[in-house]
Amino acid sequence: MFKVYGMSSSGNCHKVRLALEMLRIPYEWHEIDIMKRESRTQSFLAMNPNGRVPTLEVSPGKYLPESNAILFYVAEGSRLLPSDRLAKAQVLQWMFFEQYSHEPYVAVARFILKYLPGDSPRRSELPRLYERGYQALDVMERQLAQHAFLVGDALTIADIALFAYTNPAADAGFDMSRYPGVRAWLERVKSQPGYVEMAQPGPVSATAA
Repeated sequence: MFKVYGMSSSGNCHKVRLALEMLRIPYEWHEIDIMKRESRTQSFLAMNPNGRVPTLEVSPGKYLPESNAILFYVAEGSRLLPSDRLAKAQVLQWMFFEQYSHEPYVAVARFILKYLPGDSPRRSELPRLYERGYQALDVMERQLAQHAFLVGDALTIADIALFAYTNPAADAGFDMSRYPGVRAWLERVKSQPGYVEMAQPGPVSATAA
């Protein structure tokens, strides 16, 4: 059984939970509170020297970090990853977009507003984060105004990767009323069998049925 070391309120960790739940793959969830530096302990760094969540234990003593790498690993051979060569590359295209053009702005804005005090000097970063975050959402809107999902006609891990921080983007201060295509896509993802909401921080033990 897979073991996931993650923080429930992290979008990067929620991606992994969504994929496992939608594929009905059994797993154990081990809550790691990064705000308490639990990912910087000696035992955690032995699993992932980068000290990040999520980290997947694929077999005893063998670990895979990085959320999108984990998505690719667990989805191999499933309906969430196309077998067609070009379609698979397009899935990766959107996953690279998520990590380079979306997550560094939408997720970081959410972190500043949700986890840092109101007088944090990091609030000065918000104007640039909004500028770049809106650029990413504009790209998604152009695609999703014409297509039900990001690649092809069915949900893939590209959708899961971008859903995780787009769904709570309003909590980060983004005006989602500007994006009817994205909002309709969010609802399509939520209607998928196995969908679960992002959990709040706290101990979690979950196993797909």
